[in-house]
Amino acid sequence: MVPRTEWLPMATRIHLSPETRDRLAALRSTPRETYDELLNKLLDLVPEGDEEGRYSDAFRAGLLSARLDVRVGRQTDNDQVKRQLDL
Repeated sequence: MVPRTEWLPMATRIHLSPETRDRLAALRSTPRETYDELLNKLLDLVPEGDEEGRYSDAFRAGLLSARLDVRVGRQTDNDQVKRQLDL
């Protein structure tokens, strides 16, 4: 994560439901941590690349979606794929 050493004025606003704001607030490490800092920490959890190079933004978005799918049980195991393909 890139350390935020100076305060920068916000360039845009985002609209969140009260529930989402509460979930984000619960993740703040201190009451003084900004939502910008928190969101950057969360974004840092998505890998930027590996030893072969940097991932495209589309790949990173797909990786995040796939991880969320696994978390909620929306995945297909290899045996099921083989049956669907008659292998």
